[in-house]
Amino acid sequence: MSMQEGARRAKEASVHLAAMKTEVKNQALANIEKSLIRRMAEIEKANAEDLKRSEEEKLAAPLLKRLRFDEHKIKDVAAGLESLIGLEDPVGKTLASTLLDKDLELFKVSCPIGVIGVIFESRPDALVQISALCLKSGNSVILKGGSEAKETNKILYQIIRDAAAEAGIVDGWIQLAETRDDVGVMLKLDEQVDLIIPRGSNEFVRYIMENSNIPVLGHADGICHCYVDEKVDLDMAVKVVADSKTQYVAVCNATETLLVHEKIAEAFLPKLKEALDKKNVELVGDAKAAEILSIPLATEDDWKTEYLDYKLSIKTVGNLVEAIDHINKYGSGHTDAILTTDKEKVEIFMDLVDSGNVFWNCSTRFSDGFRYGFGAEVGISTNKIHARGPVGLDGLLIYKYKMIGHGNIVDDYESGKRTFIHRKEDKDFSL
Repeated sequence: MSMQEGARRAKEASVHLAAMKTEVKNQALANIEKSLIRRMAEIEKANAEDLKRSEEEKLAAPLLKRLRFDEHKIKDVAAGLESLIGLEDPVGKTLASTLLDKDLELFKVSCPIGVIGVIFESRPDALVQISALCLKSGNSVILKGGSEAKETNKILYQIIRDAAAEAGIVDGWIQLAETRDDVGVMLKLDEQVDLIIPRGSNEFVRYIMENSNIPVLGHADGICHCYVDEKVDLDMAVKVVADSKTQYVAVCNATETLLVHEKIAEAFLPKLKEALDKKNVELVGDAKAAEILSIPLATEDDWKTEYLDYKLSIKTVGNLVEAIDHINKYGSGHTDAILTTDKEKVEIFMDLVDSGNVFWNCSTRFSDGFRYGFGAEVGISTNKIHARGPVGLDGLLIYKYKMIGHGNIVDDYESGKRTFIHRKEDKDFSL
């Protein structure tokens, strides 16, 4: 099937999926969860083929790590589906209601966006999470994974399509694009595709943004920071920074740059290095950090780099303002944390750091749709319109206005025969 035909079918299906009953969608998700567990051996076999081929093709280590889809990851994805089932259906919720006149009511009601095109690299778990979120939010989805995961993606797509069909979900709602040429075609289908979500490298995301008229939701970089203030519990700070950097390095919410107040640098940095040495983390730093730890000097490029690996750049700062200025200059608007006991500084940090996620005394790795209770996420957005931060169900919705009248006409209000009330109400839409 051509990309054009697949997109046409997805568009047609999206109209019906938007009105699909909650019970049907949840049954489809339950079917997918059971099928993933039941067919785990098949999934692992397909994934092993992808891993073997990718290793032979010298795929980068971080991408290989993302590509692996073993029993542990499959069970994690299944748990995410179970969580998603338990969430309230986000479609058809009244967001606002206004009594325009005694017999004229206006409602703002949530609805699906339509057809979501998602282009991602390496991670098969993303395919399941994205499909499930689109299904629950009533959107059709066109998936394009990296060629390195083609066998894993293929079987996951088949499992999801068949399990959803068994529950009564309209055919055509999910499509799998398999070639690089399909991406170029998709980017031009602005009449069928309503939103594109790219997940991948900086260059990859920027290419998508620059080569399509379709709105793009996502982020190009994940340059996250931890700032360790002078007023801090050192042991707590070591624990949080180590987790932020090493809990899983090949992801966009891992910390890439550490900022440390110069007054505690000599006490804190050796303790941190001891912890990071156990994980074989390579360190580079500014002049003061390099002197304290006997590590190489960082370059200007280090502050701009998303390593996605066991490497951390360290900079000492003289105060909170310096830390905030550095983050807003070099950061990507993703996730940044402050570690301190000073609440006044926390308020300033959270107000002035221009990022989608700002944390106090906790790991940047918490920036995740599943951990936020969204069920899962289609990605993390650094956009400032529509959706920001981890994009879960709410980020896949828009709204429409529904008005209920009784033969009302504008001329009555233009002539002065009638006047508007414009009274806000707490009322759900119903006919």
